[in-house]
Amino acid sequence: MQPSSPMDATEADARRNFHDQAGYCRELGSPFTAALCDLLGSRLDHSSRFGRRVLGWPGNARADALALRAAGAFNALARSGQVPALQEVYPPKQGDREVLWHALARTIASHDAFLHDYLDSAPQTNEVRRSSALLGGGLIIVREFGLPLSLLEIGASAGLNLGFEHYRYELGTAAYGQAGSGVVIRSEWRGSVPELATPLAVAARRACDLNPLDAASDRDRQRVLSYIWPDQSARVETTEAAFNFAARMPWRVEQADAAAWVEARLAEPAAAGLTRVLMHSIMWQYMPETTKERITVAMQKAGEAASLERPLAWLRMEADGGKEGAAVTLTTWPDGTEREIARADFHGRWVAWS
Repeated sequence: MQPSSPMDATEADARRNFHDQAGYCRELGSPFTAALCDLLGSRLDHSSRFGRRVLGWPGNARADALALRAAGAFNALARSGQVPALQEVYPPKQGDREVLWHALARTIASHDAFLHDYLDSAPQTNEVRRSSALLGGGLIIVREFGLPLSLLEIGASAGLNLGFEHYRYELGTAAYGQAGSGVVIRSEWRGSVPELATPLAVAARRACDLNPLDAASDRDRQRVLSYIWPDQSARVETTEAAFNFAARMPWRVEQADAAAWVEARLAEPAAAGLTRVLMHSIMWQYMPETTKERITVAMQKAGEAASLERPLAWLRMEADGGKEGAAVTLTTWPDGTEREIARADFHGRWVAWS
């Protein structure tokens, strides 16, 4: 299998996305996924339905996370235990690039339809270690207003971050939460960290996603795990533990458009003695501009009606083009103050507080 020639702009964009993603994977500590993306970007051709769909991708390959969709498809097959060619080369086993490519090519030939169809859905990793940044933001909000939180999360996937205050956190030299928690988040906190002794209570929580996942569903669990890079076993273990926790909780993620859902939630009367908090992490970049505008307008409108008895906060961890990690931004009303409170690793390995 070799790249076709000549290469049109659509194919060039697809291949570029794989090579760019390989660079991100190396930076984030996954040399295996980096090698897989590089190989697919260089050698995938039009001889399979999977290859033709990837190389003729009709949308924006980067915005649609095309390379991660493809990597997730192969990982799903590897995790199934039904594809010996992948079992021989996937972590914890190690092999050279040629051996890996041979296994990928054999899998494309034998599981073309599965790989093709797996591209239908965007990746949903529901990265649990991002809860480290959300916890810090929650502590800041509670310290400022002294009230329990009413959480509203968009792009929540299976809702694994929705119960962030229940987890155990090992934050370098400090710790937060119950030692017996089944979910342990290991994240390095740097700088002027939030006050961990601040009492944090969540009185209510709701969440939505365009494609919500059920934490109690093994099928949905396996889908999320397929998008976690296979040479990062600690991420896999933490995510599995979070699924076990969330499956026992009463909350579930609603199916809804984010803008319509936020508008509807904010139109409901705000309860006195609670801080309403809209939160989200690494999902803003995937939404249409009109959706972002509607959410921003809805928050500003609700902020105008906020008071110290009914405050409003907007906590988000999102990519902003900065050189290091994602920006953790907090806007609070009634005064409408917006500030960057931290920068965080995309997988939550560290948070640098401002």
